[in-house]
Amino acid sequence: MSTPRDDDALSWGGDDDPTLDVGDKRAPDPVAEPVAGPEPLVPQPPVSDAPPTREAPRAPEAAASVDSPSDATPDAAHSAPLGNVGLVGIGMVAATFLLFALGWLLSGRQLQSLGIPIPDVTVVAMTIGATLAPIVWFVTVLVLTRSWRTWQRFLLLILGIVLLVPWPFLSMGSLA
Repeated sequence: MSTPRDDDALSWGGDDDPTLDVGDKRAPDPVAEPVAGPEPLVPQPPVSDAPPTREAPRAPEAAASVDSPSDATPDAAHSAPLGNVGLVGIGMVAATFLLFALGWLLSGRQLQSLGIPIPDVTVVAMTIGATLAPIVWFVTVLVLTRSWRTWQRFLLLILGIVLLVPWPFLSMGSLA
């Protein structure tokens, strides 16, 4: 039998605080809540009991130009924050891209010492571009896919891993 004093070791003060809840809760749908706008500058005419008169038809352009939030991408409203597994996965992919950048830098340095008939300026420019490519791919995917689903982001990151493998580094050996 455990005493209340023993159970205190299994909890942390303030565990029941609702502001600390980090569960996977979705944001409420913005269309569901009516938003009260500012009052119009021109007062509305009073409603009368007179029979309705025929009004001119409204322009279809005005109705078509108003985009509702539901017309936007459905994933943008329901994108969830990354969980612990997602953050660890992003960190592992980032480390892979940094190692790839280092591999491209080392292979570019090796190409300079081989004496190939390409101007040194070209080899240096290609080395810089190849070194920055994995880092640019990683940052671009993270920035441009913020509202996408997690599996779509990881699919693009894995595509970058496959495309940006430093083949010269792997084929020439580590420091040959």
